[in-house]
Amino acid sequence: MTGIARWFMLMAVVSALGGMVWGIQMSASQDHLMSPAHGHLNLLGWVNCSIYAFYYHLLPDSAAGTLPKLHLAAVILTLALLIPGIPLAILERTELLAKSGSLAALASMLLFTVVVLRSRS
Repeated sequence: MTGIARWFMLMAVVSALGGMVWGIQMSASQDHLMSPAHGHLNLLGWVNCSIYAFYYHLLPDSAAGTLPKLHLAAVILTLALLIPGIPLAILERTELLAKSGSLAALASMLLFTVVVLRSRS
């Protein structure tokens, strides 16, 4: 795997490792308050990024240009905002990061939709 596909797979693996460690920590402490954030890290980080990686790997022409790079940036922004944002919202400190991360997630999926629609394969 090379190029943008590799970057997405690296994001997926890092997210999976983080999610596993976080899950073990929650289990060991028997405190599952942050399980929504843990679930979002696993879904948006591990699952979505893996799917994106395989898509770009299997359809390399779709990885060309600026749009896939914007897609990657939007996914990174999503994880950077949403994963700490959910715990902050749960703790009733602020919902700003969670809301911003949700919008970034929507933007990243819209970008991916355009990538898929313009693909010729």
